[in-house]
Amino acid sequence: MAAKPPAKGGKKRRKMRLTLKQKKMDVTADKYTDSLGWSTEVGRTLEEAAAPPEPETLNVQCEMCGSMLKARKPKNARYTVTCDYDACGHTMHFG
Repeated sequence: MAAKPPAKGGKKRRKMRLTLKQKKMDVTADKYTDSLGWSTEVGRTLEEAAAPPEPETLNVQCEMCGSMLKARKPKNARYTVTCDYDACGHTMHFG
C-alpha cells in the first residue's frame, strides 16, 4: 500500500506560546542587585559573642523578718517567694 498524498493546503499549524516572560515588566519594583565578591557592609564579626540576656529581678521584702530578697521575675501571674534567711523561712504568695 502506498502512503496517501498530502491534502491540498496541508495541515493547519497551531501557534504555541513558548514564552514565560511577563509582557509588562515593572522595572521600579525589581530591586535585585548583584553582590559579587567581598561584602562591604560592616557588621558583627565572628570574635564578638552575643551576650545572653540577664533575667529580670524583683526586689521583695519579707513580711516576717523584713529582709530584702531578689527574685527572678515570674512567668505566671501567681507565684510564691520563700525567704532565704535561715531563721525565718517564711513563704509569701503573690497573685
